[in-house]
Amino acid sequence: MSNLEQQLVELRQTTLEQLKEIQHQGEKELQDLRVAVLGKKGSLTDLLKGLKDLSNDMKPIVGKQVNEVRDVLTAAFEETAQKVAAAKIQQQLASETIDVTLPGRQVKVGKRHVLTQTSEEIEDIFLGMGFQIVDGFEVEKDYYNFERMNLPKDHPARDMQDTFYITEEILMRTHTSPVQARTMDQHDFSKGALKMISPGRVFRRDTDDATHSHQFHQIEGLVVGENVSMGDLKGTLEMIIKKMFGEERQIRLRPSYFPFTEPSVEVDVSCFKCGGDGCNVCKKTGWIEILGAGMVHPQVLEMSGIDSTKYSGFAFGLGQERIAMLRYGINDIRGFYQGDVRFSEQF
Repeated sequence: MSNLEQQLVELRQTTLEQLKEIQHQGEKELQDLRVAVLGKKGSLTDLLKGLKDLSNDMKPIVGKQVNEVRDVLTAAFEETAQKVAAAKIQQQLASETIDVTLPGRQVKVGKRHVLTQTSEEIEDIFLGMGFQIVDGFEVEKDYYNFERMNLPKDHPARDMQDTFYITEEILMRTHTSPVQARTMDQHDFSKGALKMISPGRVFRRDTDDATHSHQFHQIEGLVVGENVSMGDLKGTLEMIIKKMFGEERQIRLRPSYFPFTEPSVEVDVSCFKCGGDGCNVCKKTGWIEILGAGMVHPQVLEMSGIDSTKYSGFAFGLGQERIAMLRYGINDIRGFYQGDVRFSEQF
């Protein structure tokens, strides 16, 4: 037996004996021994360096023995590690006292955010009216966000929706209207009218305060078909408002201006706190502004390849935050985004 073979036998025997003692100690001692024997700079690696001094006939024989020793020691280390872990658990159990009569700890169950609840409730209303729900991109092209909404470059009305630009032609969308433009491009009107809503998050360069945020949520609706009228718009809005705020609510349409609708209206709902008598919620007017709407501008239809002499439509947009604030008496929009569990648990 060569000197190297004798050293391998001694290393194996010595290590196995050390492992028997270490299994009663701890993980640190076991890891230290593993590194000292099997590590890159360990005893076994040092012995491997002696292979170069052996004859060509002996190298494969001793090399096989080295591999056998490594396999044996590796298995022994794994077995000892399991014993050390088991001993540690037994030691912990022996030192801990468990009172089986204590009541179990209640696990807190999360709930949907108030904005999610509001969005889903509104979506259910529209689904019941035969609308489809269409999602879109938050990062959008200027072309779809502005130009397709009858807002060409340098149009002064763009200032009201100034937003976050990534490039000159790519931006964070200011409304969910681009979804409507893309959907109109794809809709086959030979199969019937288009009835859709597009919920989602939008962005505007706004100063964050109690009633404004640089990001908020919108649900915009669109109906395009033959003989769609302002009467259809009013009837749809009345149903939505009554479903959300109660059957006794009334709506009022006031003339307004939006580049993508003509005529355009602001929609007010009779105050649900004072019933129209005047209070601090409605600023003594008896009415609360709730959303904007109007008949789709013929130019918007034509840009989607829709014959505006044959088809007409109406569109509207409302904000989930505003709906939730009015329904639940929330006076600061920032509460929706601060992640305070105490706020969320109220709803």
